[in-house]
Amino acid sequence: MQVDTAIIGAGAAGMMCAAHAGGRVLLIDHARAPGEKIRISGGGRCNFTNLHTDPQAFICGNPHFAKSALASYTQWDFIDLVDRRGIAWHEKTLGQLFCDHSAKDIIAMLRGMLQQNGVELCLQTSASDFAKTSDGFEFNMIADGRTRRVRADRLVIATGGKSIPKMGATGFAYDLAAQFGLPVTPTRAGLVPFTFPEGRFADLAGLATNVRITAGEQSFDEALLFTHRGLSGPAVLQASSYWQESTPVSINLTPGTDLYTLLREQRGQSGRRKLTTELGMHLPARLVAYLTEDLGLSGNIADQSDKRLRALCDGLSGWSLIPGGTEGYRTAEVTLGGVDTDALQAKTLETKTVPGLFFIGEAVDVTGWLGGYNFQWAWSSAMAAARALAI
Repeated sequence: MQVDTAIIGAGAAGMMCAAHAGGRVLLIDHARAPGEKIRISGGGRCNFTNLHTDPQAFICGNPHFAKSALASYTQWDFIDLVDRRGIAWHEKTLGQLFCDHSAKDIIAMLRGMLQQNGVELCLQTSASDFAKTSDGFEFNMIADGRTRRVRADRLVIATGGKSIPKMGATGFAYDLAAQFGLPVTPTRAGLVPFTFPEGRFADLAGLATNVRITAGEQSFDEALLFTHRGLSGPAVLQASSYWQESTPVSINLTPGTDLYTLLREQRGQSGRRKLTTELGMHLPARLVAYLTEDLGLSGNIADQSDKRLRALCDGLSGWSLIPGGTEGYRTAEVTLGGVDTDALQAKTLETKTVPGLFFIGEAVDVTGWLGGYNFQWAWSSAMAAARALAI
């Protein structure tokens, strides 16, 4: 079987690239259906991009690498595509865009584009035994117990990372990169909940509150969710991508509030009120009860000196915790690390040392923030490769 371009992985990046590559394109995936991560994303409505997409919202060994692809195919370009296909959408918070109806609308759009451009989509199909030839690549395609040898002028790897293995995620892209002598940066779970010793937050499980969380030098203002296993919620997922094992995270439980001034004012106006009652005006009551012992929350407001109030407020704005770990790839939304960007051309995502070989999407060492950024990287990196393939 001879094709111009073979693309391994029919996720967001793979389908987008296949739909625009031109020529005879073969798209292969081992799953029963394409775009499974699209289908489950955003609570089933697919957070397909973010209005505020900017290179600074991406983690990469080379902070400049993603600039070219993101600039050549922007969030506005994908929004225009969605609009032209008649898919209704809405903005939630922080520039996050979701389908009004279903994530399946995005999958249907991409499948329609594949069909329109004559892409051969082979599902429940595996690929193995890759080899570089003088004029391209060869590999085995296995489906229904039948093996066929495929010859392709160009090869695109869009198989993603290790996140959510129950959906079939593996380190395939990294193994193939290593086979062709390409460096791979260390990988770990990103956008993932923190775990703590069992029972640490059992009394608070299900409680959510807005916080500012800091890991390393990066801070995020969003919701934190206490769980039986530890901490989750948007703020925690964001911070997890910047957290290093055995280091603390700092949580400001009263962001945007001058709690010290408020408590001093209440001390003069309602000094007989219990300190915990007053704090319950600014924090969830269950959280106040949980912190009572740790922070010594006892007595009336009138009993608290300025020094005591300052220490209390500092404790609430700088609650330091050391996670035991994370939930790992099982629940991670993305994989940090991947194919080293030093081995890739920034404008095309083609490898520098193996002509005709491309890596796109999550397989590459480019990881976005929570909120549609990683889908935008999928679209942008796919288009960067597709434009080079179409030349």
